[in-house]
Amino acid sequence: MSPVDPKLAVVGTGYWGRNLVRNIHKLGALKTICDTNTGVLAEMLKSCPGAAGATSLGEVLTDPEVAGVVLATPAETHAALVKECLLAGKDVFVEKPICLSAEEGAKLTSLARQKKLILMVGHLLWYHPAVTRLRDLIVNGKLGKILYIYSNRLNLGKLRREENVLWSFAPHDISLILGLLGEMPDRVQAQGGNYLHQGIADVTVSTLSFPSGVRAHLFVSWLHPFKEQKLIVVGQDKMAVFDDTASWPRKLQLYAHTIEWPGNVPVAHKAEAEPVPVPEDEPLGLECRHFLECIRSRSKPLTDGEEAVRVLRVLNACQEALESCGPVKLVRPRVREDEYFVHETAIVDEGVEIGRGSKIWHFSHILSGSVLGERCNVGQNVAIGPRVTIGRGCKIQNNVSVYEGVTLEDDVFCGPSMVFTNVYNPRSHVSRMKELRPTLVKRGTTIGANATIICGCTLGEYCFIGAGAVVTMNVPRHALMVGNPAVQKGWVCSCGVRLMDDLSCPSCQAEYRNADGGLVQIPIGGE
Repeated sequence: MSPVDPKLAVVGTGYWGRNLVRNIHKLGALKTICDTNTGVLAEMLKSCPGAAGATSLGEVLTDPEVAGVVLATPAETHAALVKECLLAGKDVFVEKPICLSAEEGAKLTSLARQKKLILMVGHLLWYHPAVTRLRDLIVNGKLGKILYIYSNRLNLGKLRREENVLWSFAPHDISLILGLLGEMPDRVQAQGGNYLHQGIADVTVSTLSFPSGVRAHLFVSWLHPFKEQKLIVVGQDKMAVFDDTASWPRKLQLYAHTIEWPGNVPVAHKAEAEPVPVPEDEPLGLECRHFLECIRSRSKPLTDGEEAVRVLRVLNACQEALESCGPVKLVRPRVREDEYFVHETAIVDEGVEIGRGSKIWHFSHILSGSVLGERCNVGQNVAIGPRVTIGRGCKIQNNVSVYEGVTLEDDVFCGPSMVFTNVYNPRSHVSRMKELRPTLVKRGTTIGANATIICGCTLGEYCFIGAGAVVTMNVPRHALMVGNPAVQKGWVCSCGVRLMDDLSCPSCQAEYRNADGGLVQIPIGGE
């Protein structure tokens, strides 16, 4: 099977499963449709010429042509089915939630990591073009400091008997709120009502309180006279409204409302809505494309298992608050301090997560809200944060500052005294922290000593930035960049050795081919 053209199996053809089948078939990636209902299966196969049928998961997992499995089954089956797929060596895309327990979700995430498999969760809104644009606006400071977020997800119908409306509707908005704010709440409250079925909430209102002072409210109901799906982000400078039921030109709008205080009395001044243009792409199609691309490039999904576990923790806390009728404190899970190392001269602020096996050496400082993955090595005199995410297995050498707005994926190497920036045109007398430009350093990248990465760039997987280079633009996968400004001088293998002219590695014998965004490794035995 070629990584360029992975084939997928969809398991479950209920309401949402049918949508997945339609999109994956449209992409030319549908190998098998699996459903225990033979009548439904026969109907689906008629609409998908060329697809095979299966009535058991076992048939799917023993098919060597199936690279990935898409699970659209009831939530209570997710944990067992995801585990079975991973143990069979298949990449997995499971609809939300990943499972019903944060502890079980963490185990599934760990299993996928051990097996080096893709585990992606269907938090669909992250693939909506309007949400992508909204996130960019927030990261770049266009709304100013975020003060408050609230969301409404309301409808009449899609009633459930196996789960309440909180678990059915709220995961999407919780996922967005956590991702847009870049932090976890420390306290939640929830109230609800059971009107159709005893013990199953039909309407819930939840409040999330964050360490930064931001609060978020979520109102979900399937007993509402009309459909409403809105997420509103209130910033100090502007307010953003994402309305998924609006027509495309008005799905995302900004309001430059202002509040003045004459005589110490607040007076609101309203502004006209400013539509933000976004592409008219179907989010589910983009989500399916993303899963296929992750399989091809072996890259980390935007909505991976770790992100799903964070959502689960908040959902579980909301459910507990719903049942107890009182606030619930969300305790941040911490690795025991004897499972990582912090030198006595280093400083780690409150609200920092440090992964198992990581080491933080002399005079370094990890600022609040930052997350450091497992097995990282942070050298001397390093500053990280605030609110910076660093993946697993990263090495950050002496005298490096990883500022807010910079994200490092897994296995990134930052050489001594290399520099990240996060403001494009700084002035000491002009505050521009609202104008941060995000920098993304993708998995396996090496950045040489004294190199400089100008903000707003994405460094592709396994690229190699030479010592002293100044990067001012996006870098393709596996590219070798040198000079000031940096220019491409060749290609580098994932093992770190420069490739020959035929794109083969003289050290590990890996072979590559050109693809959009850089190089892709050719599997052993050819495509």
